[in-house]
Amino acid sequence: MARYVRRTYCSWEDAGWRSLLVQRFEHVPVVEDMELPGTADLHLVLPVAGRAVMETRSGGRGSRSAWEPGRLALEIPDQPVLRSYRGDGSMRSVQVHIPRGTVDSVAGQLGGRAADHEAMAASLAAGDPLIEETVRAVGSTGEADDLYAESAAAFLAVHLLTRHSRLSAPRPPAREDARVRAAAAMMRERLADPVTLADIAAEVHLSVYHLVRVFKEATGATPYRFLTRLRIEEAKRLLRDTDLAIAQIALRCGFASPGALSAAFLRHTGVRPSLYRNS
Repeated sequence: MARYVRRTYCSWEDAGWRSLLVQRFEHVPVVEDMELPGTADLHLVLPVAGRAVMETRSGGRGSRSAWEPGRLALEIPDQPVLRSYRGDGSMRSVQVHIPRGTVDSVAGQLGGRAADHEAMAASLAAGDPLIEETVRAVGSTGEADDLYAESAAAFLAVHLLTRHSRLSAPRPPAREDARVRAAAAMMRERLADPVTLADIAAEVHLSVYHLVRVFKEATGATPYRFLTRLRIEEAKRLLRDTDLAIAQIALRCGFASPGALSAAFLRHTGVRPSLYRNS
């Protein structure tokens, strides 16, 4: 993409973040048929300088949208596009990638439903001052550590999913077959154990590949994500209903250390275990 943009900031390289990718770009003012590959992440684009009309083609359909400072856009995940435009001069943007894992985790906390990304993009195009200011903030944070990035990613995912997306209904449990039910039961019974995918697959007499495929078809989540959700839910129950120390809760829920529990808990709920307990 070097002939189309010059990257002036990258949070992975400049701040050492891994939980949120934030980039600032300077764009060439005229582009014809620029191929943009689809990305798995939720990709937010905030123009901060320049004006243009974007012509976008994807899947045989064409659309036009305005590029102007403050006008947010959401690129549809996994959807490659062909884009052309002619700007009026200097064009700059801040772009944020929210990891798919964070989005899936938040969606799980909201009931395990899948987001309608096209509806989300259309809703966001109408404007959202809170998202706009958040994108500006993470784009000019400076030396904040990855905890800041992780918290910002969780907040952005929650806000987008609750304010800008029609959530489709979760897949009905009736689709689970006996092997999936057995795998889920094993996970519930062995929350404290260091269970691997190979252990679960052997329990239900499937290959690891086959287990992942049928489990996700039936539940909408991979076995690993399903197990992590079970562990986080049990940790939440113990934090609410007992006086156990966080280190004890971590062991009971299958986490190797309090730090591992804290990191997973923050990814899934947006808060640390201690704050969850106090609230």
